[in-house]
Amino acid sequence: MADFYRNPLVARYASAGMSELFGAQRRVRTWRRVWLALAESQAELGLPISAKQIGQLRKSLNDIDLAKAAEYEKKLRHDVMAHLHAWGDAAPAARGILHLGATSMDIVDNADLIIQREAMTMVRDWLVNVILGLSRFACTYRDVPCLGYTHFQPAQLTTVGRRACLWAYDFVRDLEEIDHRLTGLRFRGIRGATGTQASFLTLFGGDARKVARLEKKVAARLGFKEVESITGQTYARKIDAEIVAGLGHIATSAHKFANDIRLLAGLKEIEEPFEEDQVGSSAMAYKRNPMRCERITGLSRYVLSLVSSAMQTAAEQWLERTLDDSSNKRIVMAEGFLATDGILRIATDVARGLVVYPKVIESRVMAELPFMATEEILMAAATSGKGKRKGSKSKAEQMGDRQALHERLRQHSQAAAREVKMQGQPNDLLRRLAADPAFAAVDLDRALAPQQFVGLAPRQVDDFLSEVIQPILHRYRSVRRLDAALDV
Repeated sequence: MADFYRNPLVARYASAGMSELFGAQRRVRTWRRVWLALAESQAELGLPISAKQIGQLRKSLNDIDLAKAAEYEKKLRHDVMAHLHAWGDAAPAARGILHLGATSMDIVDNADLIIQREAMTMVRDWLVNVILGLSRFACTYRDVPCLGYTHFQPAQLTTVGRRACLWAYDFVRDLEEIDHRLTGLRFRGIRGATGTQASFLTLFGGDARKVARLEKKVAARLGFKEVESITGQTYARKIDAEIVAGLGHIATSAHKFANDIRLLAGLKEIEEPFEEDQVGSSAMAYKRNPMRCERITGLSRYVLSLVSSAMQTAAEQWLERTLDDSSNKRIVMAEGFLATDGILRIATDVARGLVVYPKVIESRVMAELPFMATEEILMAAATSGKGKRKGSKSKAEQMGDRQALHERLRQHSQAAAREVKMQGQPNDLLRRLAADPAFAAVDLDRALAPQQFVGLAPRQVDDFLSEVIQPILHRYRSVRRLDAALDV
């Protein structure tokens, strides 16, 4: 079908598993699972549904003729009724007992919750793999000093590993949010046209206890322990909005991570993986464009735009329901998950394959460190006794004149900065200080050891990995490690 538009989320970015999950076959098969669970539960509670009818439904569960359903829908203008008729053709003995007492949302909404539960589980697994990749990277580079940046201006030193912990912690928060949504996801219920269960009460001759048992049985068959306390014809669309907001949080974290790598790639400090035959630019053969991270930011921007759409849909529902949610929901929920799946696949690949250039990082550190170390140098010079006042006798007076030393250091720093900014020369502050007798007693090499300026960064990495990451990896030890090569 090359003549027709194909969604790039399916064609280029999302995994086969996520794409199949939101495909037509899976959607209709899940509808049929709900119909079957309803019929089985009704039979157990005494409605006149035979074993033969249930048997035909089970046997034909996966016998889905989308073309026939499309023909029915063209005539009926109702997709659920179209598929009811199509399944009735495949299981003629059961045609009359399908959908007893139900409204479309008893089927569609519960099926959507089942699919979204599976989709969130897949997203959760990808998140664990991103966190694992970043935690391994953080461990490897836990104590490698690098320039910190605030306002994208050189600031105090940190370590490469500690910065990776910041990225990982964002994804940890996202994992907690997705876990919360999974744990709290409840069955919509078997409620009928406006949520009152009136049709089911009629089916069971006014026996409310049987209606309650029916709902619990159907929910259990479909893997739900809890049921929504009350609904209209649909489950509250705030549930969709909350789920998409969770995807938006992931997109925010991924965007931040990818942008940081793009900035660091521009500084030639850290790059995303680059394959041997990969082309960075059709014109500039030398380029190594950060295309993976650029894809992450582009897809993340799209997911973030969906958050407001889902919230607007929740806000727009009238009384027990309107149908303006349906067309929007089909797009937003599917594409939100497909795009997030693509984001996390790429982020996993980047996290596993980050390339570090220690010499570039070191050279950038040493270009800025003399300015950052001026306080250390000042204190070392002051306590050495150089620059002391003439005629001083007390111990305090034997120390160097701090104010005089500060002024000399200020003059040298300003002169070195002018050379860097105006002439494009390397930072020669150390050479200037070494030639000044006032600083002759200072061990400049020791004063400029980068490890002295990273504070507790290595220990913070160790604590983060042991206190935050290890419990996650233990908790999700059964999560499939997506260690195969990723085609992203």
